[in-house]
Amino acid sequence: MTTDRILIAGGGIGGLATAIGLAQKGLDVLVLEKASQLGEIGAGIQLGPNAFHAFDYLGVGETARQMAVYIDNLRLMDALTGVEITRIPLGDAFRARMGNPYAVVHRGDLHGVFLKACQAHPKVELRTSSGVEGYEQDDTGVRAVLADGSRVEGRILIGADGLWSNIRKQMLQDGPPRVSGHTTYRSVIPTEEMPEDLRWNAATLWAGPKCHIVHYPLQGWKTFNLVVTYHNDAPEPVAGKPVSRDEVRRGFEHVAPVAQQIIDKADDWKLWVLCDRDPVMNWTDGKVALLGDAAHPMLQYFAQGACMAMEDAVSLSHLMGVRGFDGIEQTLVDYQNSRRLRAARVQLQSREIGQHVYHPAGAHAELRNAVMSARSPEEWYDQIDWLYGSTGLEGAVSAETRKAKKI
Repeated sequence: MTTDRILIAGGGIGGLATAIGLAQKGLDVLVLEKASQLGEIGAGIQLGPNAFHAFDYLGVGETARQMAVYIDNLRLMDALTGVEITRIPLGDAFRARMGNPYAVVHRGDLHGVFLKACQAHPKVELRTSSGVEGYEQDDTGVRAVLADGSRVEGRILIGADGLWSNIRKQMLQDGPPRVSGHTTYRSVIPTEEMPEDLRWNAATLWAGPKCHIVHYPLQGWKTFNLVVTYHNDAPEPVAGKPVSRDEVRRGFEHVAPVAQQIIDKADDWKLWVLCDRDPVMNWTDGKVALLGDAAHPMLQYFAQGACMAMEDAVSLSHLMGVRGFDGIEQTLVDYQNSRRLRAARVQLQSREIGQHVYHPAGAHAELRNAVMSARSPEEWYDQIDWLYGSTGLEGAVSAETRKAKKI
């Protein structure tokens, strides 16, 4: 095998973040995307400080900062009473503690940051209509097997092909994702349609029995992102199915009118049934490795899916930049080992907070309110520093360097 390029299956946020990270280390990268054009569906996405740590390492920090909306608080509301439970201030004290800000962006805008960086870099080639069905490997390298039966050669293959990853299917043979039974409905509305008394500069979550509502401003305050989730024991995966407002409302008839009115303001609702997987400790097979949702798909409740994929990109890029192709199979194992416990923690705790923070009822909900309302901002910062203050990648992005920056 004559080519030294790295193959990446998947042109989503994780795949493109990895491509630009590797290219900046002087490595040739070919991204193989099954869609006919590169883009992202969905609407809003939350970016914790760890996302900005990754942006800076990957060389897109300035561009990412320009398209973000910087919110003032994370607010948790009781959806039954309409009363605030707690808030986490995200101002100067938070930024100083975590080393970077908290922001919200449109998913398409975030994808566009990485896409433009890849398109401008001579070391990155982007190839669409090239879905990867599997792989072959030998002592010299790896071949990505495309849907049309053709082969593409490279030194290593990174499976960044998402929840339904074909690379993972061949590598681990662990069956389909786990269906959570939680149904999420998404919409976006113009800011002027949002109830005026709820136009908060915050990522706001209304927590109720077996349901919750999330909203925050997007795109320079032109729109509000709406995400409402109902634990209705949905049995099968669904992605992006259009639904009526009446169908959405059926899961929220028991919450306070102040929360219900948010649903009434949107028309273009789409449905997803959420899926994840149990953590696994093996993401590699010789010269092939998994990344992002292919390695560690998680529920949305920590808002960390894209952030974890970008952290993966930082770790892999750092190790490849130091070692190149020498001992490549061990390098991929070391990448896996640097990421797997942190990713597993986020996977498992995302499930837990969905059950115990977002959706409880009765005494459980009252206990949640009492415990969470008693915490000071500093106590909240202590609780979340493990997630936001570090990427677990101190060899690549030192905490001291981050916190010495002028933010």
